[in-house]
Amino acid sequence: MTTPHINAPAGAFAETVLLPGDPARARYIATHLLEDAQQVTDVRNMLGFTGTWRGQRVSVMGTGMGIPSCSIYATELVREYGVRRLVRVGTCGTSAADVALGDIVVALGASTDSRVNRQRFGGHDLAALASFALVRAMADAAMQAGSALRIGNVFSTDMFYHPDPALFDLLDRHGVLGVEMEAAGLYGVAAELGAEAVAVLTVSDQIRNKQAMSPAQRETGLEAMLRIVLDAVTT
Repeated sequence: MTTPHINAPAGAFAETVLLPGDPARARYIATHLLEDAQQVTDVRNMLGFTGTWRGQRVSVMGTGMGIPSCSIYATELVREYGVRRLVRVGTCGTSAADVALGDIVVALGASTDSRVNRQRFGGHDLAALASFALVRAMADAAMQAGSALRIGNVFSTDMFYHPDPALFDLLDRHGVLGVEMEAAGLYGVAAELGAEAVAVLTVSDQIRNKQAMSPAQRETGLEAMLRIVLDAVTT
């Protein structure tokens, strides 16, 4: 079995797949956190791996940046490989004054400036929501680890360099916790195909004051978040 973008054989993926944007991060997760990880796909150098965490099978695969790229891989994983749970793991920025660098955000919902879900939903507005079961599992795992989570709305933008600075005032007025580029599209795919999805993000940038985590801080923060995620999806 292959698809235009994945050359893994049938059965190569676990039912739960972690989805970082960066394929190098997928390799890092596989080699540093999973046991007995094997590479299963490498089309366009978008790497995917399957291994185990605490004895349970888990996969990880890069998705690239943005809703279109993420949606391609999510769709093929669910339709062709029987994946049931899609967990975006990555970073986000924030403009909210009460959200700090290093905070972990679980995207309960994802607003967006993209039209992709309107196209998917007959021109109407789809409420792009995470799986409640996965959100609850993340909250339980974080509590066990003694870590705090921020759970709420994020904003998935098609534009990394957004031309309208007033956008961030709008997001703050509506209590949006973070800004990223994939969750709304991922949630739309999951809703249409009957899968579960959640995005779990480490806050790496404060947009208003231009503070940012160092590369070392990003790796430390991401690894702590990833351990929570892996515990949540294998419990």
